[in-house]
Amino acid sequence: MKVLSKKIRVILVTDGDRVAQHVVEEMATSLGLRCISASGGNPTPISGQEIVTLLKQVHHDPVLVMFDDRGSRHKGNGEVAMEYVASHPDIEVLGAVAVASNTTGIAGIATDECITSGGDIVNNRSVDKNGAIKGGHHNKSIITGDTVDVLNDVDIPFIVGIGDIGKMDRADDISRGAPITRKAIEEILKRSGIEYGRTREN
Repeated sequence: MKVLSKKIRVILVTDGDRVAQHVVEEMATSLGLRCISASGGNPTPISGQEIVTLLKQVHHDPVLVMFDDRGSRHKGNGEVAMEYVASHPDIEVLGAVAVASNTTGIAGIATDECITSGGDIVNNRSVDKNGAIKGGHHNKSIITGDTVDVLNDVDIPFIVGIGDIGKMDRADDISRGAPITRKAIEEILKRSGIEYGRTREN
């Protein structure tokens, strides 16, 4: 298989259950990206080293990679793997889709923007698992999820917060084209100067 000689551009997705995996795979196909399907699982079934090995075998990038801690508030398989991938010298992280969950006892991650279940982009506000704006004047843009805390320890240029991938009371259902997840990925691509998997020609 063809091996990329330059840094491999990836987008991190902090969800990997069966529903999320189907959505992420569909987004990769429809947006002209690649996806490491083997990274899907609840929790993440393979190591960061194995993910990097697979990334080095892709025919083109950017690549969507899933990570999941299966609801654990501790640093589980998903976060350990994500930290390894995001810190690897051969990997360029374009951004992350930070997925909210009901996990408690975690720090959360400050996002650059969040997308509600209605498809609205909000700044200085966060969303919950259902994609609804969280109440309170001091919540800012902190997304709390079981696989997001490690994002505080690695360099991520752009983070978009959303509710539960493929769900959000059917607002992100794959039968509807998973519009919220799609928009989050597109926002990261736009910020990176990439559209539908191709570098923009100015």
